[in-house]
Amino acid sequence: MLTITQALVDQIVAHARKDHPDEACGVVAGPAGTDRPERFIPMLNAAMSPTFYEFDSGDLLKLYRELDDRDEEPVVIYHSHTATEAYPSRTDISYANEPGAHYVLVSTADTDGLGDFQFRSFRILEGEVTEEEVKVVEAY
Repeated sequence: MLTITQALVDQIVAHARKDHPDEACGVVAGPAGTDRPERFIPMLNAAMSPTFYEFDSGDLLKLYRELDDRDEEPVVIYHSHTATEAYPSRTDISYANEPGAHYVLVSTADTDGLGDFQFRSFRILEGEVTEEEVKVVEAY
């Protein structure tokens, strides 16, 4: 189960909506070993695509050095789908290389504000996708 604050959910959704119609992507870091997402880190989608996301390799290297220096790890890796449901694509699954991370997907397919967006979390391990419950809290 992913336990995450409402403030972080709001930041992820706002980033997804801001970058629409391109996919948004980013990380929520937390203290190593805690499984507690705390620090929102929006990233640039280097692909600048409505159907694909890619972290810039330089930005990613900088991020991992920073995480190392702060004794943090990527607790949540998120991205948006702009025209489909919030479920990992084959490409998403093939790129999932953080076995301990929660992979959050937000669908922005409904951008007129009249329908609900989807906010879902998955564990992806060795190509196997398992959806997990999301518990939204005000604070930890």
